[in-house]
Amino acid sequence: MNLATPYLGLPLHSPFVVGASPFCDDVYVARKLQDAGAAAVTMRSLFEEQFGLTIWHAPKSAAGYPEFADYQLGPERYLVQLADLKKTLSIPFIASLNGSHPGSWISFAQRLENAGADAIELNLYQVITDPTVAADQVEKEMIAAVDALTGSVHIPIAVKLSPFHPSIAQLAVALELAGASGLVLFNRFYQPDIDLEEIKVQPQLQLSNSDELLLRLRWLAILSPLLRGSLAVTGGVHTAADTVKALLTGAHAVQLVSVLLKHGPGVISTLRHGLEKWMDGHNFSAIEQFRGRLNLARCPDAAAFERANYIRVLQSRKV
Repeated sequence: MNLATPYLGLPLHSPFVVGASPFCDDVYVARKLQDAGAAAVTMRSLFEEQFGLTIWHAPKSAAGYPEFADYQLGPERYLVQLADLKKTLSIPFIASLNGSHPGSWISFAQRLENAGADAIELNLYQVITDPTVAADQVEKEMIAAVDALTGSVHIPIAVKLSPFHPSIAQLAVALELAGASGLVLFNRFYQPDIDLEEIKVQPQLQLSNSDELLLRLRWLAILSPLLRGSLAVTGGVHTAADTVKALLTGAHAVQLVSVLLKHGPGVISTLRHGLEKWMDGHNFSAIEQFRGRLNLARCPDAAAFERANYIRVLQSRKV
């Protein structure tokens, strides 16, 4: 069974990619993931705030940023870890930068490339609360950041997006025109809770589940016919069935984090065997034979991914 897939121009032996997470903080753990069947790994993110550029411009009320010493990997240590991974792993590994505005922090990408990164994932994480900031201003800054980053390195760049944009399709095409080699759908927002005893905001981490995949499947299907580059799904892949659905709607890779935190590296083998079993049962010998079969251009019921789906669901409800 041929599970090979291209991602960001990198040939992967399967679609299973470890998403940005602490797993690569330890070379031994990263090696265990490779041995378990991971086709590529993504390092945890370096934040633009770690370069001392954004945090100093934040209002005093924006307390809550970690102290520089509290970040798990600083920029220099990140480069050392990246070089160690390069010596140890035979699969591609992807560095990760996380920011919200164009800036000189982007120039650090050159050092990531020089240290051996095979690609860079740019996580454009932001929550706009200022009512004077228009949607098109936000997206122009994102495109400018991608343009600056892709112009500074020779390795491929994947852009990790949030689903909260007024026209994701237009933004996706614009990012590709700016030089992005692929998109990662979607960023997970870690919503804080409220501590009623202390009467304060309580940060929390909730792992994903398969229900989160549905939003990603919809946009994979919509974007797949529009883009020439790669698509990866992150958030919600926990079973072999989730993997198949992502591939059918156009994904080149599926990123795994929560399922690995829950079940350990061995789950990659379980997912792989489940994918192979489904392919065998449907007479497919290679992923390329069915990737994108249910995208918006090829789906027999394309309206299911558009507004018609919304209307059908609501009209089907009875009491």
